[in-house]
Amino acid sequence: MITITDYLAGVPLFLAYFVLALLLTGIYVLVYAKCTPHDEMALIRDNVPAASVAFAGSLIGFVLPLTSVIENSVNLVDMGLWGAIALVVQLAAFFGLRLFMPKISERIANNELASGIWLGGISIAAGLLNAACLTY
Repeated sequence: MITITDYLAGVPLFLAYFVLALLLTGIYVLVYAKCTPHDEMALIRDNVPAASVAFAGSLIGFVLPLTSVIENSVNLVDMGLWGAIALVVQLAAFFGLRLFMPKISERIANNELASGIWLGGISIAAGLLNAACLTY
């Protein structure tokens, strides 16, 4: 007979993966915010939609490969290492876009919505490609 404790046996591992995912996401948010010339949080607090769209796209672009890492990792160390790689790839997408649009941060700070949508879209696209490549 299966008991409730049998059903709940996976809860500690779930919590470990979830907490590590939250920690990696928090690190990503802090690192990304420090790497961008514009202050996302201040712009979002000031109700600048371009900043919100760009930052949300970037966050989704990081979490997409992180979910792939969680699904395919063999343990927490594996998840942490590949999660860090996903973080680096997502930052590279931002810096890569800046090569082609050097003033994107200024445009987002000026609430040019097209720039925010473009950055958010590029971030999500990079995250999707990153997620697909992390299915080892």
